[in-house]
Amino acid sequence: MQDSNLVYSTDFGRIEQQKEQKVEDVKLFKDGFIRIERQTKGRKGKGVMLVVGIDTKDHDLKKLAKSVKSKMGQGGAVKDGLIEIQGDDRVKLKAILESAGFKVKIAGG
Repeated sequence: MQDSNLVYSTDFGRIEQQKEQKVEDVKLFKDGFIRIERQTKGRKGKGVMLVVGIDTKDHDLKKLAKSVKSKMGQGGAVKDGLIEIQGDDRVKLKAILESAGFKVKIAGG
């Protein structure tokens, strides 16, 4: 049987679905720093800043992203344990994250 969202079948009757816990594999760095990366791949040339290395067990990414987006005045999202912020103002983003108590490095060129 394929991976589907089948709830009822005339052959089997009611089918109980097991809810899978989504475990996010977050890229953590041994030096304790979080990284700010810039990415344009797959975004039609539009750049976004990715905040990588925040432990999701210790910090609520949605609250942090909301705070950063409002301070930056830009849009963004939380996807797969990463915070995406639109635009390319990594220096300002670094200052905001450092004021929140993180050790931050700007990664890439």
